[in-house]
Amino acid sequence: MPTDPRHLRGVAPLLDAWLRFHEDAPTPFTIPGHKQRHDLVGDVVAGDVPLYAGLDTMKLSRGVVAEAEGRAARLWGADLCRFSVGGSTHGNQALALTVGRPGDRVVVARTLHRSMLLGLVLAGLEPVWVRPEVDAAHGLPLGVTASDLEAALAAAPDATAVLIGDPSYVGTVGDVGALAAVSHAHGIPLVVDAAWGAHFGFHPALPPHALAAGADALVTSAHKTLPAWSQGALLLARSRRISRARFDAAVDATATTSPAGAILASIDASRALLERDGEALLGPVVEAVAAARRRLAQLTGLVVLDGPAVDPMRLVLVLPGTGADGNEVEADLLARGMPVEMADRDTIVAMVTLADSPERVEDLAVALVESVQGRRGRPRPVVVSGVWAVDPVPAMSPREAFFAERESVPVERAVGRVSAEIVAPYPPGIPVLAPGEVVTVDVVEALRAARASGSRIAYAADPSGHTLDVVVE
Repeated sequence: MPTDPRHLRGVAPLLDAWLRFHEDAPTPFTIPGHKQRHDLVGDVVAGDVPLYAGLDTMKLSRGVVAEAEGRAARLWGADLCRFSVGGSTHGNQALALTVGRPGDRVVVARTLHRSMLLGLVLAGLEPVWVRPEVDAAHGLPLGVTASDLEAALAAAPDATAVLIGDPSYVGTVGDVGALAAVSHAHGIPLVVDAAWGAHFGFHPALPPHALAAGADALVTSAHKTLPAWSQGALLLARSRRISRARFDAAVDATATTSPAGAILASIDASRALLERDGEALLGPVVEAVAAARRRLAQLTGLVVLDGPAVDPMRLVLVLPGTGADGNEVEADLLARGMPVEMADRDTIVAMVTLADSPERVEDLAVALVESVQGRRGRPRPVVVSGVWAVDPVPAMSPREAFFAERESVPVERAVGRVSAEIVAPYPPGIPVLAPGEVVTVDVVEALRAARASGSRIAYAADPSGHTLDVVVE
């Protein structure tokens, strides 16, 4: 398999432009301010080439971005494609601005990332929440079901779009095709946050990507499961139910006007690599994850997520039956130089991508076996985290609450008040509380349980969790 990025020349126009810049370096009188010098702040700026007067002229006369985005659109079967240097966060917020007007209602899966919640604030949309089912055997969320979506749309017949996340943060996969059919029967688009599924559809063992399954738009992170720079993402859509003009205007409204050319070039290179070598690169790793799952499943009490409703590239362990504490397992892995994507008391999530080798995956499996065995304790029951199970109680729109006058109160006194902020234990970054929702006893208990299990309380004004910002009464 070729390892020199130059083997992608001719099929990745932004990568071509990035390579040309370094081969024939100019003397720029433009930004960025480091002027390609590495003697000022070091190699931390190595590779930082701007789009304007870098990958392209200041007037974008070469059209390399449009060409690269067109190639990606064709690969994913989309009519519309935009590259983003703001991650899937930017994509989610742009699509929120695309699918409705202030005051419109949208059906939203509760396990969507907090970036979409902020998108609702920006767009002034009103969420009608649908909560994915949680599997009692492992305490983790499954996909939204078609019947639950149908019920949500029956309760909100004026909804203008359906917004879901698939695959989930823990790798569970829903029936996107069935959800698309329900959405389309109601005459509205299905938008999928597929941040964790950029590899979907590019190997026979993997689920189809969301557009191939019938969705109208998807956001995916090129840096999560593909070898792009951090913050690289793609927004892809079909124009039958998504307005081309609104799509472009929304992307531009929420994007930086100084995009990093290196990030753009890495998105383009990742697309070209996926198109040319994706199946060959993914195959051995898919097999290695399957072997790791089989090895780990032999451990008494350990639940290893597997089956058709789980991303074949994700390694997810549920620990209560072993008595081991996931935070201690994580410490063992860190000592061996193997950080994982998520670890709390009950769960370990390891991200495996096409950049991994079968040998690396096997080493991880061996390390996990040794750690879990060494950390065994008294088995405990599986507890469904409040992150996945708290029922939101809306009292006002997210936008209204976000801009309302607020005050900070002790968490015990916040019960019964309306939240003015997002509170999302991280990992996984899924909101337990959103602006406009009533603070309930269940919310407070979920936050305490999350802290006790090793998660940090993210995005809240008080990360200690001792106080909450609420709307002034």
